[in-house]
Amino acid sequence: ATTNQTALLQIKNLSVKYPIKKGIFRRKISDFVALDSVSFKLFKGETMGVVGESGSGKTTLALAILHLINFTGNISLEDCELNFSNKMELKKLRRSVQIVFQDPFSSLSPRLSVREIIGEGIATHNNFTKNQIDLKVQEIVKRVGLNSKILNRYPHEFSGGQRQRIAIARALVMKPKILILDEPTSSLDVTIQKQVIELLLKLQNEFNLSYIFISHDLELVSAVSHSIIVLESGRVVEMGSVKSILDAPCHPYTQSLLESTFL
Repeated sequence: ATTNQTALLQIKNLSVKYPIKKGIFRRKISDFVALDSVSFKLFKGETMGVVGESGSGKTTLALAILHLINFTGNISLEDCELNFSNKMELKKLRRSVQIVFQDPFSSLSPRLSVREIIGEGIATHNNFTKNQIDLKVQEIVKRVGLNSKILNRYPHEFSGGQRQRIAIARALVMKPKILILDEPTSSLDVTIQKQVIELLLKLQNEFNLSYIFISHDLELVSAVSHSIIVLESGRVVEMGSVKSILDAPCHPYTQSLLESTFL
């Protein structure tokens, strides 16, 4: 990204703390810091990779950006700082930023058909007719490489790769500007992983999407990202272009991640 380009998403000093309670009366004795003053900028059409081991704060970061957990700090969307007590601004965030979770089976309601799963978001956020919703659902299903004949079927009838495509379609039908991808391929086998990654890169080009790609796998993150944040115990220990992180990692934690990845 060029220095004069306006960031699509700007995160400033994002912190998340959980109270630690002990004893019969569950009195708070201290705070567990899950995220500690995380800041970064995401530009249009680019991918920010977020890498770190389990417990480093990657998913906490995703949930905080989506305002699904409490946090301190500032989030700006298209140069406008969001006020989360304003329901309209929260709705704008929900439309603009969508998430694809690690396990598509647990994130898709088993009681809803594919048609209902993909259509419920746009039905909530827009005044479309049932026919308009159905046309949009059919179109997005084709874009993710599935046949519209599957729309009346249920999640348990599909493979892991197909379910993840359904989850991607559910996110994309909202026409978001940003997709948060939280370990989107880690529950899939290697061949299907490759297909899903290729699909995500194709969709990014088609829709000019920005991605926050979260993974413990530095090799995978470096293959799909423009920039990388390395998280350790809720702190950003290193941030930079993929080339700078791979060629000359400064922090010992990044160096150890690289050694374990590229053995």
